[in-house]
Amino acid sequence: MPNRIGIRRENKNKWERRVPLTPNQLQKLALQSNTQFVVQPSENRIFDSSHYMDAGAHVSEDLSSCDIIMGVKEVPADLVQKNKVYLIFSHTIKGQSYNMAKLQRLIDLECTLIDYECIVDASARRLVFFGQFAGLAGMIESLHAMGKRMRALSIESPLNKMRQAFAYKGLEEAKAHVKAIGEEIKKHGLPESMRPFVVGFAGYGNVSKGAQEIYDLLPVKVIESKDLATLPMGDGKVVYKVVFYEKDIVEPAAGPGEFTPEEYFENPDQFRPIFEKFLPHLNILLNGVYWDDRYPRLVTKKFVQEIASEFRILVIGDVSCDINGSVELTGKITEPDASFYVYEPDTGAISDNPATPGIGIMAIDNLPAEFAAEASSAFGDALLPFMPPLIEADFSRPFICCDLPMEIKEATIVYKGQLTPKYSYLQEALDQASEV
Repeated sequence: MPNRIGIRRENKNKWERRVPLTPNQLQKLALQSNTQFVVQPSENRIFDSSHYMDAGAHVSEDLSSCDIIMGVKEVPADLVQKNKVYLIFSHTIKGQSYNMAKLQRLIDLECTLIDYECIVDASARRLVFFGQFAGLAGMIESLHAMGKRMRALSIESPLNKMRQAFAYKGLEEAKAHVKAIGEEIKKHGLPESMRPFVVGFAGYGNVSKGAQEIYDLLPVKVIESKDLATLPMGDGKVVYKVVFYEKDIVEPAAGPGEFTPEEYFENPDQFRPIFEKFLPHLNILLNGVYWDDRYPRLVTKKFVQEIASEFRILVIGDVSCDINGSVELTGKITEPDASFYVYEPDTGAISDNPATPGIGIMAIDNLPAEFAAEASSAFGDALLPFMPPLIEADFSRPFICCDLPMEIKEATIVYKGQLTPKYSYLQEALDQASEV
């Protein structure tokens, strides 16, 4: 008998409006598989409960009858139900201390946890993701932060007109507005204090592609990292773009030699960081790289303190949102109603005053929610091929015999209350968290 599917109400914060499946996608699955769907009511969700009812779902607070419970963000520990299969972004695979209690709760209640982030192909490329929309919204928020800082410092600029991503009716309106600002830059230029205007993109994956899609609506000229230090001030009628690759971030610790990203990923301890030399030449750094503590940071507190006087007016759009991670200055997550703060290099203090001298940090951790309808639709389309086998799966069988597609099996962190072999390394983080 097909598994009954529940879609939970998102409750991370008031800005989270996304869904894993839209009403149309749910209806398609229900008709194909004769599956029953139960959707928790939500006043905040981008799609009204009535739309799910029209699609054939039952709307109810009670998901206890469901075998599989789907959502977007983490499930609060006190809402985890016994013996359920959870399909979510769990934010646990790096051993994140703030989510270990939730992971332990899933284990204690003999649940199964499948993480969208871990659904990848044979080349480890993610198959189900919001990354592009994180980049789209992240670039808009970063340009808005820059404009807001300029306004606070009484510097007039076309970028001062940038709105936040959620303030647009949708992605198309946002793009049209950015393009109009680009036309204004092309006609009148940027003020001298902002020239040459350079945005650097750390990474080249889905986040970076989304961010570049927005930035490219401006009159962009692409440059290489080696040209940053010699850019002319110009008339401000073009803006510059540089994409940073692994070779720009690190070099072999043994000295000059042939560089391959694969070698760096496998043996990061044999490389030393070189990225910070580029920072003084940027107006905005858009960070979309994966990071864990095996790798060097892109930006350190020590470095920005040492050369604070050399920095141009800088905003870091930290889309990766790792607290004290690749951008060590990211000390807290921000939200759209307080989308960035200013890090003061001399003291390490943070300020919500956009006129404060220092580096603006935008670190909204659910950026795709600002384009909730478009992001949900694209996400659900990517997820749909995996749903029929999930609906038909027999989760009573041992993990080794479970008839799940390999992509889903590899994304299963916990199975019936046990860490799966691939994720057994998380036991150390669980043990450490229990000792605190």
